[in-house]
Amino acid sequence: MTVLTPTGAKQFILDNTALMAPPHVPEIELHLADEAHDLWLRTEDELAEIGLPPPFWAFAWAGGQGLARHVIDNPATVRGKRVLDFASGSGLVAIAAAKAGAAKVIAADIDPFCATAVRLNAQANGVGIEFLGTDCIGTDAGWDVILAGDVFYDKPFANRLLPWFSALKGRGADILVGDPGRSYLPRSGLEPLDVYEVPVTRALEDAETKRTTVWRWSAGVRLDAIAEQAFP
Repeated sequence: MTVLTPTGAKQFILDNTALMAPPHVPEIELHLADEAHDLWLRTEDELAEIGLPPPFWAFAWAGGQGLARHVIDNPATVRGKRVLDFASGSGLVAIAAAKAGAAKVIAADIDPFCATAVRLNAQANGVGIEFLGTDCIGTDAGWDVILAGDVFYDKPFANRLLPWFSALKGRGADILVGDPGRSYLPRSGLEPLDVYEVPVTRALEDAETKRTTVWRWSAGVRLDAIAEQAFP
């Protein structure tokens, strides 16, 4: 069995995806997997056997679609600014920021296969995006805007994000979060900007649409917000 490597990912991505527009952001085309592609059906163990981490880059998640929609419809949010798309996946939100006139866009993701996916998707949309493949939580490269779609799905991860986002906000960064009701989003201290009904894939989300809110991080988010929340 051939084991994939990030440097050899291009042909795998092209063979296992199709160029298509996410339903809520038809202005953008991405290399995405759908029911017609074997990638959709493979289990996490099967993917691990060929050396592929879970391919989050192959799907347009609801939080990212809502956030990209907001950025395109409100270009002043990013126009002329330095933007970080955190946990970028396919690069959808980064591409939206570039199309909306950001001066510089960095797509950050620790999955090395995202580097190829983001590059292919940026090329398909005629925009330039830099890729950052290291864990940037806790760092600060002077970004004006931080965009984060679908990042509050895991409690330990959420607990790492809270102090980082709060520190960035405290020095003046604008932080926007796209979230379709994930369990570990802080329940206070966020300002709602837009709400969308985003079409999604039932096989991934167990629903046909997800109500997705774009939030602005505020100084009022408490660092113990996740710890005090009660979860089912």
